[in-house]
Amino acid sequence: MREFKRLTPYREALKLLLDDLSEIKETEEVPLEGALGRVLAEDVVSPIDSPPFDRSAVDGYALRAEDTFSAREYSPVELRVVDEIVAGEESKAKVEPGTAVKLMTGSKMPEGANAVLMQEMAEREGNVIRVLRPVAPGQNVAFAGEDVKKGKVILRKGQVLRPQDLALLKSIGFKTVKVKRRLRVGIIITGSELIEEFDEEALKSGKILESNSIMLKGLVRQYFGEPVFYGVVPDDENAVRRAIERAKAENDLVLVTGGSAFGDRDFAHRFANLLFHGTTIKPGRPIGYGERVFIMSGYPVAVFAQFHLYVKHALAKLVGARNYEVRVKATLTDRIPSQLGRHEFVKVWYENGRARPIRKKGSGIISSLVESNGYVEIPEDSEGHLEGEEVWVTLY
Repeated sequence: MREFKRLTPYREALKLLLDDLSEIKETEEVPLEGALGRVLAEDVVSPIDSPPFDRSAVDGYALRAEDTFSAREYSPVELRVVDEIVAGEESKAKVEPGTAVKLMTGSKMPEGANAVLMQEMAEREGNVIRVLRPVAPGQNVAFAGEDVKKGKVILRKGQVLRPQDLALLKSIGFKTVKVKRRLRVGIIITGSELIEEFDEEALKSGKILESNSIMLKGLVRQYFGEPVFYGVVPDDENAVRRAIERAKAENDLVLVTGGSAFGDRDFAHRFANLLFHGTTIKPGRPIGYGERVFIMSGYPVAVFAQFHLYVKHALAKLVGARNYEVRVKATLTDRIPSQLGRHEFVKVWYENGRARPIRKKGSGIISSLVESNGYVEIPEDSEGHLEGEEVWVTLY
């Protein structure tokens, strides 16, 4: 088997990849209910103040703070209750000196009041309350625009929309939001040894159940795409060529697994003008890219690493996504050795600020992915990390 003449350093290959891609322009308007995980296509400016009026932050009594300054438990101040309202109602009464309005959390502040006394800080008999403690002006009041100011940019273009982002949009009156269209990502699985359905006899005779497609479909959906599956293609040069040419014509990006090395039956790398082929990553070094086609390994763990180190960044570039990775600092529970000249993708289990390296090795050991929830990257110029060192973990 022919070897790679040169392994492209990871960062160099990533730059070649990203420089080859341009952000798509197409957008669509979608209901908030269907916008989770979509990428915002434009800055969002609030059309209103939120809250739109001064409101109570607690259940209690709206009053003039200066009426309570002398209040003590041993010397309470008495105020007369002139109205009672629930959330969603507006008091018609004006709070004059010596008066108060009973109200609930979220209620609009009545005219004349500048603070709210918590209900438990008063004793009530009939229409009179005895104030046991003083309150300061503005205490227990959520002021108009305290959450969001009218005219303020509240979400930036490129934001990957989260549940809390959608809640904010709904709270200021949005029903729909403009997002980048979902990317079409073609998935081609190559290999004559692969079968798609369980067949005990076939497995005994050397066939392998194909699993890359369902993993890649899930990863593509997770990172802004809609997968288009072209099935399992046998190791036939013409069949592989036809599948890749069709997928290139119909998709924004194409992922091909298998055929990335230089074996006699490795054909996939022949059908794209590759910018690089073979990089310093481990696992997954045979990866190639060109003409929006990724030629990937056949082993699932290598495919998973290649996706996270290259493909997800390509998808994010195409839709202009920002902050699409979650990275946390963690202390290693064990050392991670590494070989100079390799950019390593090391699977870990992250929990409570600690990262435990997964010791299962092998690009075909899918259980090692299941037992991990993140990865540590070790660059080419590092020999690894010692137990107790602090590292960055990218969660998945």
